[in-house]
Amino acid sequence: MTKTTCYAEGHYASGQPSPDELSRLQREGVRTVINLRGPDEPVEFDESAEARRLGLRYVALPVRGADDLEADRVRRFGQALDEARSEGGVLIHCATSNRVGAMVALDQALNRGQPLDAALELGRAAGLAALEPAVVDVVRREETSE
Repeated sequence: MTKTTCYAEGHYASGQPSPDELSRLQREGVRTVINLRGPDEPVEFDESAEARRLGLRYVALPVRGADDLEADRVRRFGQALDEARSEGGVLIHCATSNRVGAMVALDQALNRGQPLDAALELGRAAGLAALEPAVVDVVRREETSE
């Protein structure tokens, strides 16, 4: 079973969920799934079809690694989160939750104006690990380009 973390009210982060986990989260109020995995990453079931079957909104926003951590993708992620918040809870996942934490931290820093330390703290709560140096680089690059 994949570890699912509630890192903020109504916001869940996880690695690849199973159909049973999607169903459980739907019963707990999740209404949107944001999948950060690439289409080339193997999954044992058709996640988008299962999400639709459960009545969940499904958003695919692939983030393959550090090279995909760029401002436009973070902006689109923030828009997807804003839309999800208006509908209920949201599950954001990748394979291990590291990319989730990276995107959460970047959203906080670049879209929500949070200080880097606070953004990194929330990102870590959502699974940020190995991508933390890349997140710091992106935020600093964006700060100097303003």
